[in-house]
Amino acid sequence: MTIQAVSSFAAGSWVSPGAGARSIESAITGAVIAEAGNDTLDVAAMLDYARSVGGPALRKLTFHDRARLLKAIALHLKENRQALYDLSFNTGATQSDNMIDIDGGIGTMLVFASKGRREMPDAQIYLDGDVEMLSRNGTFLGQHICTPLLGVAVHINAFNFPVWGMLEKLAPAFLAGMPAIVKPATATCYVTEACVRLIIESGLLPKGALQLVSGGLGSMLDHLTAQDVVAFTGSAETALKLRSSSHLLENSVRFMSEQDSLNASVLCPDAAPDTPEFDLFIKEAHREMTAKAGQKCTAIRRIIALENYVGPVIDALAARFEKTVIGDPRLEATRMGPVVSCHQKRDVLEKVTALLPETECVYGDPSNFEVDDVDLKDGAFLSPILLRCDDPDSAGRVHDTEAFGPVSTVMGYRDLDHAIDLLNKGNGSLVASVITRDGDSARQMALGAAAWHGRLYFNNRDSMKESAGHGAPLPHMVHGGPGRAGGGEELGGVRGVMHYMQRTAIQGSPDILTAIGGKWIPGAVEKKLDAHPFTRSFSALEIGETIHTKSREVTLEDVETFAHFTGDTFYAHMDEKAAAANPFFPGRVAHGYLLLSFAAGLFVEPDPGPVLANTGLDNLRFMKPLVPGETVAVRLTVKHKTKRNDEYGEVRWHVSLSNQDNELLAEYDLLTMNAY
Repeated sequence: MTIQAVSSFAAGSWVSPGAGARSIESAITGAVIAEAGNDTLDVAAMLDYARSVGGPALRKLTFHDRARLLKAIALHLKENRQALYDLSFNTGATQSDNMIDIDGGIGTMLVFASKGRREMPDAQIYLDGDVEMLSRNGTFLGQHICTPLLGVAVHINAFNFPVWGMLEKLAPAFLAGMPAIVKPATATCYVTEACVRLIIESGLLPKGALQLVSGGLGSMLDHLTAQDVVAFTGSAETALKLRSSSHLLENSVRFMSEQDSLNASVLCPDAAPDTPEFDLFIKEAHREMTAKAGQKCTAIRRIIALENYVGPVIDALAARFEKTVIGDPRLEATRMGPVVSCHQKRDVLEKVTALLPETECVYGDPSNFEVDDVDLKDGAFLSPILLRCDDPDSAGRVHDTEAFGPVSTVMGYRDLDHAIDLLNKGNGSLVASVITRDGDSARQMALGAAAWHGRLYFNNRDSMKESAGHGAPLPHMVHGGPGRAGGGEELGGVRGVMHYMQRTAIQGSPDILTAIGGKWIPGAVEKKLDAHPFTRSFSALEIGETIHTKSREVTLEDVETFAHFTGDTFYAHMDEKAAAANPFFPGRVAHGYLLLSFAAGLFVEPDPGPVLANTGLDNLRFMKPLVPGETVAVRLTVKHKTKRNDEYGEVRWHVSLSNQDNELLAEYDLLTMNAY
């Protein structure tokens, strides 16, 4: 058998394994299939290459440029994913497991690409929050901005997701504008290397944006600065060792950790046997024990059910295990493959042995498991192992020992408060699922358990057809958890991007803040126009371009016509005495929406032109009522522009309505799509 040489990609070149290389075994057969590692990697040169070449190249791009880059990479990987599937079988993953890892990673990149285009500006500075008024007259203001860190992101990933684990960290880092050095777990690094090769050979990424260490990092962490980031996924023990490094502490290096946790699933009292919720609970628990052979950071390790339901839960799970085909992951009929290596198999069995003094094994062989196929006798195969703990209050190991494989422990609770206590004994988890259709139970669980969990997943018959599943971290939501789980918050859309950026408070005049942020702020200089801005294309419009309309008198007849035409005969518009008794009105006043309609009539250009559509308005506020007989005028300013494609872009206009005394009546942001 040919032994694959798994290379590193360092400072723009592929580096073959060398001194210190380690052998890698197939999870299926136990045979050595690859080797990886090179102790002579010049880690200082890699860091310098990322900082001096990759970082500047990424930072020249806007968020939208980087989002388009992410999308292109994801689509390229999607077209070539079969090669990754073929390699990944040797990690023990079935085709279904491959889709979780490979397709899931590609999907995560696509979500970040979409969010980058929709939720971030086509600029290099991200505005975080609203403008703060720091002076009486508005000449001195504050704003929080986020800009990319000037260092490198070092990503240390776990063995169980060689593709998703890499891509879910790369996506927010690249979107932020930060280069990355990826260090996958050696046991499955051959899959990660193949994925990195696809990305590098596509030519889509700027040079220096991505590097790969196959094997050990050496002294790389000792060269990091306060501008660098370490993102780690793995065991709590390794995370503690890394985050306690004196160099990282002394230099305030950002350290994000997503580590092992005793995730749980709770079957609430309303989810009794023979209900759709009970069946859902069993299905989720079975899936989390067998998908990836239980080697998921989000897998269910503790199954918590009402004491009367413990027996039916065990029986139902055992019946499902009996139908679960365990064997060669390359075969279509196989539903669970081996764990990643024989070393990992031994580790799982050692952890089960540690759990047995507090538990009883009710399914599986806690000492060993042999697959029926004699050709696979040396593989890392295990049976699902279900344990039962009858005294979870006194137990310790079941709440702090994770057997990272197809192992879970069933325990009973007396009432929901007891269930919450058991749930929280994990001292911090990535996720807990709660199966219930009762809103009061769900609220009680959220109040009692949210502080110890990064994610609470509620499911029942109403949502189960479209739900993602207990063990599926979605890129839209934060992934991480407090305490034992590491305290990190990966993913979460734009929240995940912020880990690779510096938030800075800027203070200055409206003109200065407008220049920095690329968004017009009231009080900044207006650029007067002779032509109507609606006659100007998206590309021709400039931030700050403004028109002031003529004024229009609003009559009592206007108010009454609008009231009868729309059906809005609210007393403040129709009854002088009742309106005057209201503390907010001097008497009858014009409808706010009438003023908006008149405002549109004052600033809209009626002829066909670059404005393709009005897509909505944001941040509408009414400041002062208008009494019939007063006038309204409008100021319309180009506030912000966001290119959507080569044909059109979104223009955000600041609209303010004033009366004859120049008092502000209302303001809002108008959104239009304009031809490019």
